[in-house]
Amino acid sequence: MVQLNSADQVVTADRLVTPTGVRAGTVLIRGGRVLAVLEPGVAPPPGVPVTDAGDSYVLPGLIDSHVHFRTPGLTYKEDWEHGSRAAVAGGVTTVLDMPNTRPPALTAEAVQEKAALVAGHSLVDHRFHIGADPARPETLAGLDPAVATSAKVFMAGHHTAPTVFRDPAQLEKAFIAAAEGGVRLVLHAEDGKLFALLDQWWGSPDSYRDYEARRPRSGGISAVAKVIELVRRHGTEAHILHLSSREEADLVCAARAAGLPVTFEVTGHHLSFTDTDTLRLGARTRLSPAIRQQSDQDRLWQALASGQADTIGSDHAPHTIEEKTRSVRDSPPGLPGVQELAVAVWTGMRRRLPDEHPDVAVRRLVRHLSTRPAELFGLRDKGRIAPGADADLVFFAPDDTWMLSARTMRTKCGWSAYEGWTMTGRVRRTMRRGQVVWDADSGTFGSYDGRWIR
Repeated sequence: MVQLNSADQVVTADRLVTPTGVRAGTVLIRGGRVLAVLEPGVAPPPGVPVTDAGDSYVLPGLIDSHVHFRTPGLTYKEDWEHGSRAAVAGGVTTVLDMPNTRPPALTAEAVQEKAALVAGHSLVDHRFHIGADPARPETLAGLDPAVATSAKVFMAGHHTAPTVFRDPAQLEKAFIAAAEGGVRLVLHAEDGKLFALLDQWWGSPDSYRDYEARRPRSGGISAVAKVIELVRRHGTEAHILHLSSREEADLVCAARAAGLPVTFEVTGHHLSFTDTDTLRLGARTRLSPAIRQQSDQDRLWQALASGQADTIGSDHAPHTIEEKTRSVRDSPPGLPGVQELAVAVWTGMRRRLPDEHPDVAVRRLVRHLSTRPAELFGLRDKGRIAPGADADLVFFAPDDTWMLSARTMRTKCGWSAYEGWTMTGRVRRTMRRGQVVWDADSGTFGSYDGRWIR
């Protein structure tokens, strides 16, 4: 029997989501870590606090490996205090932040400076994707893993993309250097040259009626094919971000079947919206890559159901309402989404497969939002409820039904593309390393002492 003391904690649950399945159990927590996972019925000594999860699932803390919390330089539309509030309110306890800030995080020094700015302002633990620099792609070979283990590559530009790989030779150098340095490339895989060619012919998009057609699937298909060929040549580990079309999914799955180390992410918004929604919502779902057709969304859901997709990311990219209501050409792509991510995906899962047992569905949610991102990005203490792991726990009520209002969103920009949606599932409580950082009943947050994971 494990001996407990008054500084320890106990969480009891009838639906504990563990690496071996969903079961009743008792989680013992000491010093912010899981000390043991026991069968139900443990009797802690007097003075040891016990939390009963009731009818909630208890999930491992969720990991969003694709956020833009906008520090430094763009904090007028998001910052780490607001972004991390949105994260924990959505059950996310760990994020990986993107480098396209001002200035961009293209060097170890810039990443360290960003970390210093974030310290004391984050409710979530965090790691940073460094930016791959087209002017110096060879530096990835010597990247210190204590600074970053992954690098963002933009193959197409947009309003906040600081650097774009336009020269195929420089892109190949980045793949070579990343393979040498053991760095995973995370890629915005669209063909910027193809889009520029189409814009010379058509002009850039000037209405949301033809936005998807002016940023077509061919851009993603072309870029993904290039990535696969470079992975084949150099063995580089590559993770395709915000994959948007059925053809791209098929290409990556074929590459995986051929033994190539290429994986992909789907986003909450590509699972939730289609191009017809963009006709109605306009700038709210003006994204890069564009929101595509129903058949593409169906293929992405099939990739989740079959385990072909690896991670689900929010691509949380807030802009102000003023920015989003500019002309189509000037409105920046992106939407807030870290708070909405888990509940939007869960809502979609329950609507698409209403007869599926919720224990099966919740394990899939955990695989894509905890287990796989922890594996891909080397987050050894995250992504599972098991002895030795960080005590990151989410109390999730799977059957709560509620209507989303922007008033409840914690992001600084203050709006949501999901405004008015009837959601299924609610995050009731979020614990990060044993500390309650979000409690829905009281609407309170914990301490802003999230750690840089190194």
